[in-house]
Amino acid sequence: MNPASGSECMRVMLVSPSVVGGGAEKVATDLHREYLTRGVDSVLAVGSANRGVPACIEIPRDAYRGRWASRLLAPARHLDARSQGRRDAAWVSSRVLRTLAEPSRFVRTQQGYEDFDVPQTAHLLELITPPPRILHLHNLHGRYFDLRALPGLSTRIPTFYTLHDMWAFTGHCAYSLDCERWRVGCGDCPHLDIYVPIPRDRSAENRALKHAALRGSRLRISTPSHWLAELVEASGILGEHSELRVIPNGVDTTVFAPGDRQEAREQLGLPQDRTILLFAARSLRGSAFKGFGVLASALESIAHDARATDLLLVGLGEESSESHIAGIETRFLPFVDDPNDVARHYRAANLYVHPARAENLPLAIIESMACGTPVVASRVGGIPEIVVDGQTGLLSAVDDASALAEAVLSALSDPRRLEAFSAATSLEEAPMQSRRDLLRAAAGVGGVDMHGTARLT
Repeated sequence: MNPASGSECMRVMLVSPSVVGGGAEKVATDLHREYLTRGVDSVLAVGSANRGVPACIEIPRDAYRGRWASRLLAPARHLDARSQGRRDAAWVSSRVLRTLAEPSRFVRTQQGYEDFDVPQTAHLLELITPPPRILHLHNLHGRYFDLRALPGLSTRIPTFYTLHDMWAFTGHCAYSLDCERWRVGCGDCPHLDIYVPIPRDRSAENRALKHAALRGSRLRISTPSHWLAELVEASGILGEHSELRVIPNGVDTTVFAPGDRQEAREQLGLPQDRTILLFAARSLRGSAFKGFGVLASALESIAHDARATDLLLVGLGEESSESHIAGIETRFLPFVDDPNDVARHYRAANLYVHPARAENLPLAIIESMACGTPVVASRVGGIPEIVVDGQTGLLSAVDDASALAEAVLSALSDPRRLEAFSAATSLEEAPMQSRRDLLRAAAGVGGVDMHGTARLT
């Protein structure tokens, strides 16, 4: 569908950091595709168009800047394209040009201020003609969106903001882990290095800017989990003209559905005679939140237990030459974008393991359960809302390798229990609404009211 054509009354613009990325990017892209399938005139505006998708436009980050900056930023963009994310000579040269183009911006980011210097954001609705009638924002971190433009944008058209993590009300981090300082204003940050990292502690100033922008806006805020919705209410970012709803993530059950394990293993080149544990996450070993270190420690205990035989760990989301952990064979596979291929990995596994240290409502768990693959996961964030301990899977204490190991061994040693978990998730739909509910809300179905703050649903 051409971005400049279609039904003007339901023209939707979704905003996301990129086409392909983590779960948040997948939610935005899938919703955009579903809109198009249903005949809604949808445009996906992204900070980085890193994959082709219909009706997608890239937000020009360097537009509306001064002449000096524009002259230096043009060759910087070409150097970025050459480096393709590698920290080579082209990447270094690009950083030098960007620093010379906007020295004050460089200084502020080095001082720890989050970078909201994106003047194009105020002109976002002008990127397409005719302009959108509904604006739906997803992750806004990634240095491609100026949060200070939200009050102006949200007064022009109905604006939805789906929070996929805690960033909107913290001093910089996507998840605060054990820190509760976001409740009282941040400052004295104990985790400057976790995503989204800042070099110096300006967490209090960053949090204050976000609070001012969000409280001054007219927003329909949604969260996938009740856990995150409760944090939003506690954070104080809900303004007089905002409302909050819980709209859980959903998956396409025509793709993520039970299937033949033997056939899936044959298609993927995985052995038929092994017990396969699967863990899937983008940058699964490098993330501070996904808990791969907890899983690696748990494997130390699992490897020496008589209940574990012929185990194979498959890590989907990051390549590595590492072939064994604690004596257990491991295979690390690159990130897979094709949902049919991802579904085959779930069907091939005996057990899906999700040892997250921080999490919202992970698509990976929902996808695994939809495929009938039992889940062992940490009891954190919104995970207990989809994994009912002892009924649809097993939960273990967060950051507890021993508890995770025992849960995995308990599940693997009781085939009937695994079958019961599988039956519980494949015979009935997961206890969640579809993301399509957001389209209904955007259309005014269900009594969306801009005035006053709605309580959790």
